[in-house]
Amino acid sequence: MIDSHAHLNDPAFEDDLADVISRAEAQGVDAIINVGYDLMSSNVAVELAERFPGLWAVVGLHPHDAKLWTEELCDAIKELTQHPKVLAIGEVGLDYHYDYSPRDVQRHVFREQLALSLELDLPVVIHSREATKDTLDIVGEYPSVPCLLHCYSGSLETARLYEKMGHFFSFGGPITFKNANKLRDVVAGLPLERILLETDCPYLTPHPHRGRRNEPAHLPLVAEELAKVHGRTVEDVVRQTVENTREFFRLVDKEDL
Repeated sequence: MIDSHAHLNDPAFEDDLADVISRAEAQGVDAIINVGYDLMSSNVAVELAERFPGLWAVVGLHPHDAKLWTEELCDAIKELTQHPKVLAIGEVGLDYHYDYSPRDVQRHVFREQLALSLELDLPVVIHSREATKDTLDIVGEYPSVPCLLHCYSGSLETARLYEKMGHFFSFGGPITFKNANKLRDVVAGLPLERILLETDCPYLTPHPHRGRRNEPAHLPLVAEELAKVHGRTVEDVVRQTVENTREFFRLVDKEDL
């Protein structure tokens, strides 16, 4: 299995990172993609990818911190992308729930990072919360940029518009929540060939571990729920989602994943 979106670069893992990775390996999680959300976390994601063979990195600025965007920050992210274990720009996008950065600034920085991904020929990992129309419109401005809608929580109708554009979706712990029937209906309506597995750890811990720190070792719980929703075997889900992850992140030619 591949955890397509984790935050082992989060301080929550400072004290037991090696144990967390060992537990993930014991549960069949062969690779973990750590995603940055600011410059510091992006740097840490790259450092961890250098230390641990099964770890990879994604670098970028989260919409919460869009107000911090500068030309110097853009250059720093661009420099990080030159590392051979950096796979994409992310997580970037729009968050109108918290509005930690002004919405016009979020939209500007989202476009800036999509333009950077276009320049560098890299895929993009997208965070979108309560910003459905603006996210869809801005993604549509960059039709040649491959996008992954991380922790997708929108409607099936919107998902099908993204699917027509050729984009992918990742799902994690929320699909296991008892009150998530609407989300499971969305997941069921999407082809398995467009879905990736994620944990978003240390957040969104799947049932029955809710309330505790999430970690990649919990990824099999997501795979099991996805198998139930799609009426497939867990083996089918693992095989297909690994293939999808390798395709999206362009890892098909890398022998160590």
